[in-house]
Amino acid sequence: MVNITFPDGSTKAFEDSPTGMDVAKSISEGLARNCVAMDLNGSLVDLNTEVNQDAQIRLITTKDKEGLEILRHSTAHVMAQAILSLYKDAKLTIGPVVEEGFYYDIDMEPVSEDDFPKIEAEMKKIIKAKLPIQRKIVSKSEATDFYKNEPYKLEMISGLEDGLISFYEQGDFTDLCRGPHLPHTGFVKAFKLMKVSGAYWRADQTKAQLQRVYGTAFFDKKEMKEHLHFIEEAKKRNHRKLGLALDLFSFHDEAPGMAFFHAKGMEIWNALLDYWREEHRRDGYVETKTPIMLNRELWERSGHWDNYRENMYFSQIDDFEYAIKPMNCPGGMILYGMKPHSYKDLPIRAGEVGLVHRHELSGVLSGLFRVRSFHQDDAHIFMTPDQIQDEILGVLKLTARIYSTFGLGYHLELSTRPDKSIGTDDQWEMATNGLKSALDAYGMEYKINEGDGAFYGPKIDVHIKDALGRTWQCGTVQLDMSLPERFDLTYIGKDGEKHRPIMIHRVIYGSIERFFGILVEHFAGKFPLWMAPVQAIVLPMNDDLVPYSNEVRTILANQGLRTEIDDRTESLKKKVRDAQLTYIPLILTIGAKEKESGTLSVRTLDGKVRYGVTHEAFLNQAIAHIKERQPDLSEIFKE
Repeated sequence: MVNITFPDGSTKAFEDSPTGMDVAKSISEGLARNCVAMDLNGSLVDLNTEVNQDAQIRLITTKDKEGLEILRHSTAHVMAQAILSLYKDAKLTIGPVVEEGFYYDIDMEPVSEDDFPKIEAEMKKIIKAKLPIQRKIVSKSEATDFYKNEPYKLEMISGLEDGLISFYEQGDFTDLCRGPHLPHTGFVKAFKLMKVSGAYWRADQTKAQLQRVYGTAFFDKKEMKEHLHFIEEAKKRNHRKLGLALDLFSFHDEAPGMAFFHAKGMEIWNALLDYWREEHRRDGYVETKTPIMLNRELWERSGHWDNYRENMYFSQIDDFEYAIKPMNCPGGMILYGMKPHSYKDLPIRAGEVGLVHRHELSGVLSGLFRVRSFHQDDAHIFMTPDQIQDEILGVLKLTARIYSTFGLGYHLELSTRPDKSIGTDDQWEMATNGLKSALDAYGMEYKINEGDGAFYGPKIDVHIKDALGRTWQCGTVQLDMSLPERFDLTYIGKDGEKHRPIMIHRVIYGSIERFFGILVEHFAGKFPLWMAPVQAIVLPMNDDLVPYSNEVRTILANQGLRTEIDDRTESLKKKVRDAQLTYIPLILTIGAKEKESGTLSVRTLDGKVRYGVTHEAFLNQAIAHIKERQPDLSEIFKE
């Protein structure tokens, strides 16, 4: 007798050792048709696995996240089988599931997206055949013998511990794999190959370059259609393309991974920083600035030399070793230690928009999202232990206020002590409990990521959600009791004795470059008026109106409005179209009627045109709109 316990606590007895499929069928045929695997005592296994003793089971269906991952893993095998059928000399390496699908790295002749239709056609044959996907257990020596002509699989097997190894078979195809997999290939209802790129074996540039073929798969064709639509929308919003098209920033071989910001990009940059400074002054922050390069002794004292050196850049000056800062924190420690402090001085909230450099492999650089040189909107808050909760709450409220201005939702995650860390157990316990109590008081649900904290303290990560529903980790709040000790920072308490301050590291934008890129995609280049690099453009209807139009542009510019004039000898229709293509929020048309009446025709990006707007009304409403940092222009310049 085998007793099965289900997630809801109910149990069911079976005379013999049932498989997962047997259990599913005992509940309903409909459930069985939608089952792809099972969770057996906390481990995912194939649906045809026998349960030989009392166990806890959760059936994995096509509606579960794990089910989608299993589908995509099995589809990677289908793709590999199809490629081997078409390209006889191909050698397989690994084919994992990734966030939006899967890929397989294959040593083969170069392929392109032009080859995808024939690969997909071969995959459809395999899917239509509904080939059973079966697990086979072999010894390490048997696995080695089977793959004697497959160098990559042999290398992988040699790295495994001695013992039994699992293969998966579907028709004439066999792959080394842990599983689990779908019951048969027919479960793949919708799939598409997405792109191909180069990848080095083991990410080692000295090893062979492989073909990395990406794909995605869904149980439902409608879901795939929605996903592909999302991808197309994301492509339209790609910040690298928009950055060039809108003349905001660029990258060049002379400085890999380091952005060049153009004049228009700097207008957005400065708008972001102006807003940042305004909000921080409101919350009692002061702003500081520390050097970009500091000596080795400082980095040894901070712990970065032992814990972060592989990510740092170095220089030799006057026979001494220096490092370009990857973080602003140690400089902030020096500033705090410049003079004695009393408990009455605390909390001290010191912000720094600091330029930092971190070494990233060239293969992971990705526009503004992954760079080697970037600015952090750091702040270090020095406080007494009894101020921890209030200060963290203050940071969370400030973060929420700033993100809401950009229309960004967010969620919170708490990351605890990693394996590689500094500080005592007591310090980590106190710091972690401090963050937990603040989060509980904040009243917003949060997720716990065990072991994902910084090496010097636990942290709260703030993940924002953009207009496409994508999440990005930007803000972070880290509680640190180790650096103040390493730098011997103190304050005089109420008792007249020296005490060690507690410190918060926090960023809100995070990397300003990365946040900039996120906003480009979030707004699809159509920035709110207060951020727009060109806020208004004046379009004279003919050459005779150019002098007057320049006078209007000057009036607007003198009032702080970022204004340009398009005085080209082009049709008004083309000028309007060009302004719309560069997403200028306010398009001002001036004809003889406007000159005579001293008014403006104001066109906004939603296609609406307001006629007869006086200069005074225009300026009053535009300036108020900018000052309030309103998100859109839908209610402005009503007739």
